[in-house]
Amino acid sequence: MRVAILAGGHGTRLAEETQVRPKPMVEIGGRPILWHIMMHYSRHNLNEFAVALGYKGEYIKRYFADYAALNGDLTVRMGGPGGASVRAHERPHPEWTVDLVETGADTMTGGRVKRLAPWLGGETFMLTWGDGVSDVDLDELLAFHRSHGKLATVTAVRPPARYGHMVFDGARVTKFAEKPQAAEGWINGAFFVLEPQVLDYIAGDQIMFEHEPLERLASDGELMAYHHRGFWACMDTLRDKTKLEEMWASGNRPWATWEREQCASS
Repeated sequence: MRVAILAGGHGTRLAEETQVRPKPMVEIGGRPILWHIMMHYSRHNLNEFAVALGYKGEYIKRYFADYAALNGDLTVRMGGPGGASVRAHERPHPEWTVDLVETGADTMTGGRVKRLAPWLGGETFMLTWGDGVSDVDLDELLAFHRSHGKLATVTAVRPPARYGHMVFDGARVTKFAEKPQAAEGWINGAFFVLEPQVLDYIAGDQIMFEHEPLERLASDGELMAYHHRGFWACMDTLRDKTKLEEMWASGNRPWATWEREQCASS
């Protein structure tokens, strides 16, 4: 099954980082958040990726083109009888296939999904954004999607609130919780499972996937929600990035599901 990842937006709310690189390449724990997302999919044996490029897409291309050399050991021979040479030594890594697809600098999210159509194999595919991490169980998500028979499944999440929450009886505070789970309800957490017919709901480049396509799918009774009660976070601002960095440094990294598998096998 192919996994589509949208990685072409300008990331204007994270301008401190995205002036020099696209948002999916902003690093958490020394690795791009895009890498973290792909590692989670790989943990569930999903290793075929189609990445929609746009803003500073060449940065992502260079990263993957140089990945083996930059993330493993090298032997550099500086001349001699055989001439100069560089040899990369393999390091264990999931067997990814990554299609890096130019989808336009100003194309909207729906348009990017539509442009990925030739790379998705005409079959059920997964889709997410290149700036959100989660520990959602992708096997359960896929099983849920297959159980209902509709065209689209969205992962619904309830993220932590940004501020403390108070409950009142008149002026008296009856309950205070420091940054509890958001009380306003469930939101779109991406991590979609989609049938290829969903592409017919996207008219062109300037369509936001989150607007008309999802609204029409819902209206047609073709959109179902998988309720994820575990961890989810979106790196939308510098504050979000800092929080994820702090979690990584502390060892509290619930989205790093591949690390739990490595610990279990060691």
